[in-house]
Amino acid sequence: MIGLLQRVTQASVSVDNVIIGEINQGILVLVGVAKTDTHASAERLIERLLSYRVFADDAGKMNRSVVEVNGGVLLVPQFTLVADTKKGMRPGFSAGASPETGRQLFDHCVQSARLRHNNIATGQFGADMQVALINDGPVTFWIEVN
Repeated sequence: MIGLLQRVTQASVSVDNVIIGEINQGILVLVGVAKTDTHASAERLIERLLSYRVFADDAGKMNRSVVEVNGGVLLVPQFTLVADTKKGMRPGFSAGASPETGRQLFDHCVQSARLRHNNIATGQFGADMQVALINDGPVTFWIEVN
């Protein structure tokens, strides 16, 4: 599984011009699911995302997690993250999970996150979404788990 984590001052996701998820300070995470991913992959990704230290401590060092700062987490499914872009002029999606598996594992991520943190918002799997954010820093990390 892949999580593209962005530290944000605010972020939202809309479907049909209606905001369905939004946060203030926290992390926006675009989530990609590969064929080989499992429930264990989803658990490990959420564990890492919620514990990843991207917020400043009193000394100004990135040493605090989103949980420690009581920030929001906006999880947005994005199948294009698992695309093969190594050759040619068009991405290949053969490494991506089927829509059914992708939805199941994304939903598992959301459930796991909600059990561990109280400020979770989401996008909508399979929808045409518009994502708005103010990246703080900018701070962006690619987190991949097996």
